[in-house]
Amino acid sequence: MISMRHHAVSLVAVFLALAVGIVLGSGVLADSVVTGLRDDKADLRREVQEAEDHGSRLEAQLLAADGFDATVGPRIVRDELQERTVLLVTTPDAAPEDVDALARTVDDAGGRVTARIALTDSFVDAAGADQLRTTVTNVVPAGVELQTGAVDPGSLAGDLLGAVLLVDPATGQPRSSPEERTLALTTLRSGGFVTYEDDQVEPAQAALVVTGVHAGGEEHGGNRGSLIARFAGVVDSRGAGAVLAGRPGAAEGNGPIAVVRADAALAAGLSTVDNLDRESGRLTTILALREQLDGGAGRYGTGPSATAVTVGTPAR
Repeated sequence: MISMRHHAVSLVAVFLALAVGIVLGSGVLADSVVTGLRDDKADLRREVQEAEDHGSRLEAQLLAADGFDATVGPRIVRDELQERTVLLVTTPDAAPEDVDALARTVDDAGGRVTARIALTDSFVDAAGADQLRTTVTNVVPAGVELQTGAVDPGSLAGDLLGAVLLVDPATGQPRSSPEERTLALTTLRSGGFVTYEDDQVEPAQAALVVTGVHAGGEEHGGNRGSLIARFAGVVDSRGAGAVLAGRPGAAEGNGPIAVVRADAALAAGLSTVDNLDRESGRLTTILALREQLDGGAGRYGTGPSATAVTVGTPAR
């Protein structure tokens, strides 16, 4: 007969064996899990390294392509803007290196930049819209009539600057006197809307509007993109042609290039280039301006809604 003591000892032995089994099993399981995690971590590290190496190779290829384009660029654009004059307008987020490189490329093409007008943060800020509108309407030269469709601040300012800084494409003559031009520009500068160098302003035949990456927040980003798009579109209508060029971000979301490309009327007249940060984009901008002077328009680059990489290439 089994005594209670023997029964208790048996139960203790069973539970002790279970405890030992659990401890040993958990140790083996833990080792297996740790080993698996280590293997996964090693695999992830290897994949990340491969991705970084691939990215480095692509960047090296882009830099090599830029170097090649910079070398052959002057030959590509040679005489494309021969004896043509160009107005260069920049938005607050335009990269200085893009602007300087574009000015050099205009020179390589045989053209001449007659003025550099920099739009300020106040110009593109919605808070100053009413003041900008009032300033523009108060300095319209006597012989200039603003277009009836130009009612928003961007269109009004583009109409005024286009009228005083671009020659009439039909006659090749300025629409305003030097005194009227000076009054319009100095008033806009006094209001904090533009900056420029006094001794380097004269009317041009065509315009390049240079923007950046369009990094504004949603609260004002859409307004800024639309304002710049409408500004550039009206400037285009005042001269022999215009191109809106910027970095890739400007062609995304509510960026100015994206706004133009989404508006059939704007896109029909104003050319856009969305890869100005690359040498190929700068060359394309010059070729696009020449196409504008010849009566054409296009959407170029590698961003959304671009129809070709550069002028003369098949549509994508």
